[in-house]
Amino acid sequence: MREIISTDKAPQAIGTYSQAVKVGSTVYLSGQIALIPETMEVKEGDISERIHQVFNNLSAVCEAAGGTLQDIVKLNIFLTDLSHFATVNEIMAQYFQQPYPARAAVGVKELPKGTDVEMDGVLELSSY
Repeated sequence: MREIISTDKAPQAIGTYSQAVKVGSTVYLSGQIALIPETMEVKEGDISERIHQVFNNLSAVCEAAGGTLQDIVKLNIFLTDLSHFATVNEIMAQYFQQPYPARAAVGVKELPKGTDVEMDGVLELSSY
């Protein structure tokens, strides 16, 4: 049975998708970009500010699903410039504790709303 996860503490979907879908104890997180939930505008500043915004958005959806970022078992990171990978690692260490989730980082040509970072993932709520 599927449960749709939705919160106003993260950006509303800008397409034909849900913020997350829960099946059993597994939650599939849709991609989050650096949209500010209240304005639906992309966070300004350097990429580190947008990475923080993405993690804040993911965290809000995790909480709406009954979990936290620590429950993420697989994280996918999409960057329009892979030279920012070290910045992602540095900031990710502020949000996650070991053991870290499995992860992929993929360089892409472009992302929605012209932003430079997007993340999605899989959350397992029965992990502890």
